[in-house]
Amino acid sequence: MEGKRKLHRRSFLRMVLGGTTSAALAGQSALAGARRDSSPQTGARRLAVASRTIKIGMSAAFSGTAAALGTELYRGAQAYYDEINDRGGIHGRPISVTVLDDRYDPLPCVMNTLRLLEEEGVFLLSGYVGTPTLTRALPFIKQYAQEHDEDFVVVGVFTGAQPQREPPYGEYVFNIRASYRQEMMALVDQFWRAGAREFGVFYQIDAYGRSGTDGVARGLARRGATIAAEATYARGAKFDEDMSLAVKALRERSVDVVLCTGVYQGCAAFIRSARDLGWNVPISNLSFVGPEALLGLLTEHGRKTGRDYTRGIVNSQVVPSYDDETLPGVSEYRALMDKNNPGIPHSLRDPSYTPRSYSFASLEGFINAKVIVEGLRRAGPNLTRRRFRQGLESLHDFDLGIGAPLSFGTNRHQGLDSVYFTRVENERWVSITDWKAAMSA
Repeated sequence: MEGKRKLHRRSFLRMVLGGTTSAALAGQSALAGARRDSSPQTGARRLAVASRTIKIGMSAAFSGTAAALGTELYRGAQAYYDEINDRGGIHGRPISVTVLDDRYDPLPCVMNTLRLLEEEGVFLLSGYVGTPTLTRALPFIKQYAQEHDEDFVVVGVFTGAQPQREPPYGEYVFNIRASYRQEMMALVDQFWRAGAREFGVFYQIDAYGRSGTDGVARGLARRGATIAAEATYARGAKFDEDMSLAVKALRERSVDVVLCTGVYQGCAAFIRSARDLGWNVPISNLSFVGPEALLGLLTEHGRKTGRDYTRGIVNSQVVPSYDDETLPGVSEYRALMDKNNPGIPHSLRDPSYTPRSYSFASLEGFINAKVIVEGLRRAGPNLTRRRFRQGLESLHDFDLGIGAPLSFGTNRHQGLDSVYFTRVENERWVSITDWKAAMSA
């Protein structure tokens, strides 16, 4: 019966997805956890090692316009897994990550998810990048759990959208980061206090963009206000695209601030177009944007043109600054990134993107890995998915060393609620201490 179900799903998806199916199924995976032993092994011994391995599945963007996001999230998590494996693993069992590239495209993400669940046999999923991708995979994850193991879970995803926080999918996902709704409502609060009254939004026209814009609308509704103007762009936009029409649409409404929900290339293109047109309105972005990649595009373009495109730019974050070494968790992250310098499997490397020593995304990946490892520890040596779920739900006021304790529970599957704010100073993201200065372009 199960074989028929699998065949039915595959046949249906091949019919619907057409050519994208073969491309997605050809995505490369990498056993990227346990360090390989160069000594020869018998087939039986290899099988025994594999059976002891705790296998995590990840589908994320490693190529295309969002390559920085999957790359950095993976590297941060891998820095911690490498350390755990070097210390002997969890109750003597190594951790590995089977990672697939979905290019931030929903259809390959669905196919990758089916491969990870049905063919790779992963113990859990983690590190998914993006709302349009994860939301398309959630129905298949739920179906898999209902058919195989109700305690199957996804832990630590790089999206703050609502679908994985609410029925019918919330019970299968442990969110670690704050939500987009929380980020946007916090940004609205700060801009309102600084004097802004007319709010414009620029967003990626998909589930992610709508999720961020919903947060703006909710934040303004608490003050009896509404969004003054909207402009959109299509997912996959590149930095060299002209966003002047979107800029003009918002500028004509004389908005005081623009809150963006998008990815680094499209949002950087909007900022570039706004400044080139002489519009110096404050512009904000969410944590998902890829702040280092966005800043890199703007500073490099600024050097070519002799202009500063980084003034008046605000970015919300869901983890503290990776430069704040007063926090023990951040110091540990930096030390293990330096020590392990985790690479990307060769087949997944995007030649157009150079990994960074430290980033907000890799710090988030590192934190996700710490939470997963603690859940595995608490599950004990006789690991089952039920014990793992119970281990996660037993985390109350758990100290990650980042100044904000994490708490889960049977009715709470979001661990952190903190939102941080940054601006650019000397080509680096720094914490905001003066909002009037941060908004000055």
